[in-house]
Amino acid sequence: MPCGSRHGLESKRQLHRGGAETRRKSKPKTHTYHPSLCSRAGSDTEARRKSKSRADTEGRVEEQRSYKDQNASALTTMKIISIGEVLWDVIGDEEHPGGAPFNFAAHARRLGHEVFFVSAVGKDLRGEKILDSMAETGLSTCYVRSVKNQPTGVVTVTVDSSGQPDYVIHRPAAYDFPRLTQPEVEELLSPLPIWIYYGTLQQTSSAAHDLTMSLLRSGRDARRFYDVNLRRGCYTPELVRELMAEATVIKLNQQEVGEIANMFGDSYPAVSTLEDFCRRYTAQFEWEAICVTRGDQGCAVLMGGRYVESPAYPVRVIDAVGAGDAFSAAFVHGFSANWEPAEIADFANRVGAVVASRPGAIPNWTTEEALQLKQKE
Repeated sequence: MPCGSRHGLESKRQLHRGGAETRRKSKPKTHTYHPSLCSRAGSDTEARRKSKSRADTEGRVEEQRSYKDQNASALTTMKIISIGEVLWDVIGDEEHPGGAPFNFAAHARRLGHEVFFVSAVGKDLRGEKILDSMAETGLSTCYVRSVKNQPTGVVTVTVDSSGQPDYVIHRPAAYDFPRLTQPEVEELLSPLPIWIYYGTLQQTSSAAHDLTMSLLRSGRDARRFYDVNLRRGCYTPELVRELMAEATVIKLNQQEVGEIANMFGDSYPAVSTLEDFCRRYTAQFEWEAICVTRGDQGCAVLMGGRYVESPAYPVRVIDAVGAGDAFSAAFVHGFSANWEPAEIADFANRVGAVVASRPGAIPNWTTEEALQLKQKE
């Protein structure tokens, strides 16, 4: 069943709980996080995997110190929660695990952070393979529910000659039905995360939307990263407005800038330039930062009142699936390390380019490879 045929939220429901009106956000508090074993991962195998995961974390963080020596002291492990869809990207005869929130979690983990992914898979072979993939990536499966009567998510992806993807999303799927018990919520939020990441697609499910809003309310001191990722039939203006109002940092692509400007044409002044869009919407929603990916033109970032445009790195694009999610993870990494906007944008462009040069949404890559990329002379 195509996306959106069962899962659109009614407009009234989108404007619930105090409405989607912009609320003044309190500045997130700073937390010190020490990775620990998830209490549900009690097996010896899980413990050994987590032990290795922490060792890998230390190596990855140390590796990153060479990128910005002046900020090396800020490059510590963060606790991040990512909630959203996990699915299989079916590209021709190949299948790769994916879904933007899952991809983000995997790339943030590769950057050395302790990431807790919240979603659901079916009790089927694809679901088992997803859980195996998570274990291989170093992600805990503690908060990924196995659903009996729904299949693990699938997206049919076609890639054009420039490597840009188009998606057909098949729903309902297991990821539409995540669930956490109250003890699990308390465990997940102790200690509180530094970031909570969410997107749009899964939020058209009432179960996912309710859980996400509950986590956002309970984790009020965390920064919220909203990765827009608009997919045909998988959003409403009311939902997008609500999710933007919850965010402290937002990421979208160049095409989505136009879609959102048109979507809210009756509510917001017309925007004439990309910088104008960033400044107007940041002022309206009181974001700490906005980043816009621009394909082969790189990206634009507005942060702390400073607007920068950063050029892309030329690579042979194999497929761009997952590149934007890697960009998001790198952006969060640099933002939390207090890098300058231009530095954050440059690093995010590098990481996104490396991922785009390889098949699959979460290929193997290293920060060294990203840092070796060079601009055209």
